[in-house]
Amino acid sequence: MKISKLIATHHAIIQQARLANLAQAYFTLRRCAERVRRARLGGLVNLRQPDADEGRLWATLTALEGNQSVLEEHFCDEELMEFADAVAFARGIDSLDIEFRLEALMTEFVIPLEAQLKQAGVDFDLDVESHDIPSDGFQSPASGHHRGGTPNKR
Repeated sequence: MKISKLIATHHAIIQQARLANLAQAYFTLRRCAERVRRARLGGLVNLRQPDADEGRLWATLTALEGNQSVLEEHFCDEELMEFADAVAFARGIDSLDIEFRLEALMTEFVIPLEAQLKQAGVDFDLDVESHDIPSDGFQSPASGHHRGGTPNKR
């Protein structure tokens, strides 16, 4: 491969990577929003990314209204990590610490990402509920992981 070809394709590769990240964030947040809708979850929550300086090794989703245990029944640690990363990407935030109403997840995060993807000319050819979608998480909350465990080092 020639360096001139790499330089010529650099912008297109960066754009494709950005779109791929937008698509991943969209599907992660869409799955989460569907879970919230089906379980009829709601209320004000705080979502934070991990911060080793504060001793927080996992992302946290804290109920500011309602019952914390209900949230813990629906999301395992790995899912919260993906959820927090997707929200941080969608909002362009490096150290996510955000409050929002859980029932507004679709309108606050999913719909704006969908609009960005459509504006970029992306076709939505997969169903969010389909098992054919590649997934890094959001399978079942009973995935064998127990809350509070030590995260895998990446």
